[in-house]
Amino acid sequence: MAAQVSTETKPYDTINVTPMLDLAYVLLVVFILMTTASVQGLTITLPKPSNKPATEKHELVIVQVAANGQLLVNGAALSLPEVERQLVQARSRDPKMSVAIKGDATAAYEQVVQVIDLCNRLAIDMGLVTARIGT
Repeated sequence: MAAQVSTETKPYDTINVTPMLDLAYVLLVVFILMTTASVQGLTITLPKPSNKPATEKHELVIVQVAANGQLLVNGAALSLPEVERQLVQARSRDPKMSVAIKGDATAAYEQVVQVIDLCNRLAIDMGLVTARIGT
């Protein structure tokens, strides 16, 4: 007796995804190449710095807020109303004067805000002085 060979074919229960992955990789490479090619062709007009040196010099008043809340104007200890008087006098001498506010890291934030509010009320340009990390 000879063994009978089955002529039935079994359906596949798995799908070969290798051709689909190859197509996905090719599409990914094409997308990357087209994206970088379009970005390299982008033209941007950047602003140019002026070569003219600043000839105008305006008065700078330094207001420091110490850790204990004391206010110092150019090194002299003053109260808030005295600071206001100093700033008004400085602005009358130079209308384009500015104030640099140096607040100690451990100072009460309220004192720094009072100086900022004072500068805003007097319409004086101001800036906060910070230290670089690691210095």
